[in-house]
Amino acid sequence: MIYLNDHIEKLDMEEALQAVSHQRRRLALRYRQEHDRRLSLAVYLLLMEALEKEYDILTPQEFVFGPNGKPTLKDHPDIHFNLSHCPRAALCVVGDSPVGCDVEAVPEQLDVDLCRYCCSDDELDAILHAGQPTLAFITLWTKKEAFLKFTGQGLTKDLPALFKPGSDKLLDSVKFQTHIAPDGSYVYSTVTLAGHPLAL
Repeated sequence: MIYLNDHIEKLDMEEALQAVSHQRRRLALRYRQEHDRRLSLAVYLLLMEALEKEYDILTPQEFVFGPNGKPTLKDHPDIHFNLSHCPRAALCVVGDSPVGCDVEAVPEQLDVDLCRYCCSDDELDAILHAGQPTLAFITLWTKKEAFLKFTGQGLTKDLPALFKPGSDKLLDSVKFQTHIAPDGSYVYSTVTLAGHPLAL
């Protein structure tokens, strides 16, 4: 399932701080900006909502982290989830098999240097010739990051080569879902094994 919160400003900070795990509270309070604290709390609250609805888990959960930072639940390592947030929204996906997700705000202008860093020549050409280049870039970026979070590799791969034919055998066995916010302000992508679609 996909859980999304794009009304971060409505979050009750004091209530949220009391609801989350000690681990998440410490992480959230490290941020200097209040909005960043809100995002850190909001994304964790989405996970809590998912765990309650889908697994009847009512208590806050602690994370343990893989070599490249992918979190798992300390007491429930069999539950697959992934988290992401951007200034516009918080996102959580939970499934019965590995999952990955990424949400990004759509910038006003295209950063061509960033595009060159993470896109192949063909991808860059398609972005530059798209009707909405920033949207095309962010859509591709969220797919790449979601896939790397799905695999647990993080942003350690050769990003321009990531989606080239034969670059990763897993690509043939996964399903991507991409959603654009109604107002076009953010995009999110999810990745699951084919045959395991995520519902919103």
